[in-house]
Amino acid sequence: MSATCDPKRDEGVRMTAWVRGQVQGVGFRWFTRASALRIGGLSGFVSNLSDGRVQVVAEGAGDRCAELLEWLRAGDTPGSVEGVTEIWDEPRGGYDGFAIR
Repeated sequence: MSATCDPKRDEGVRMTAWVRGQVQGVGFRWFTRASALRIGGLSGFVSNLSDGRVQVVAEGAGDRCAELLEWLRAGDTPGSVEGVTEIWDEPRGGYDGFAIR
């Protein structure tokens, strides 16, 4: 991650996370969207992938994206999370709210 994509900065960032485990068919996407809305200031989406993982793309202030990532890793989620991999990047925009796909 470059310094310009530091998740601790207040300016906009893009966080893409892939969540592994028993995360499909258990309400995980719904709870992820609800958490993003509770945190506030985030736009993006959550979607199931064909390999059983869930992808989360969130854009907003770095601290808010980091809070969502903490929630994904905390284990206080529907199903069972075995691991989360994430990358940070510059925001790309184009999202209206936080959607379930």
